[in-house]
Amino acid sequence: MKKQVIITIGRQFGSRGKEIGQRLAERLGIECYDRRLIVLASRESGLCPEFFERADEKNTGSLLNAFATGCAFGGFYSPDFLSNEKLFQIQSDAIRKLAERESCVLVGRCADYILRDKERCVNIFIHAPVEIRVRTVMERQALARAEAMELVRKMDKTRANYYNYYTDKEWGVASSYHLALDSSLLGVAQTVEFIALFLAGHEKREEKDPK
Repeated sequence: MKKQVIITIGRQFGSRGKEIGQRLAERLGIECYDRRLIVLASRESGLCPEFFERADEKNTGSLLNAFATGCAFGGFYSPDFLSNEKLFQIQSDAIRKLAERESCVLVGRCADYILRDKERCVNIFIHAPVEIRVRTVMERQALARAEAMELVRKMDKTRANYYNYYTDKEWGVASSYHLALDSSLLGVAQTVEFIALFLAGHEKREEKDPK
């Protein structure tokens, strides 16, 4: 990409959205951040990654127990500081700082909402029919069909609850994104190429009609 661009990717569980994000980043010559965002938030806050792991794309409304992990923050434990909301705020700050520094692909973590005021941010949602996603999870995690189906259902619900709680949009609804794609129609490689063409067209349009 000639100019800075941020691509955020929301995804149904088993839709291969993470893989698409990684390949898209490689295609564009930029970095992809998924769970690496936890490392960034941990590094910038001084908190150990376990705090962010426990709250990652989950909204329980409960406080994280600092004593249970044996992790310290400057030698001081504060349940209020370690609420899920506070951890979301810390991770959001890390995402904003990252978006100021470089072009990148951001997978999940409400990045589209966090960067809603950021220019040149394109928000994408990857989905696929449930049966295809179940087969993907069965192969990926060596699970029986019933186990994979339950995991798909649980993870989709968890991600939706997290997104809907922290944003004023609705997870998975097309109007919440610039582009929503069924990854089963083209497969991973061609979906990546389709998104790259979409981004190139978006960039050309902006060059002709700058804000």
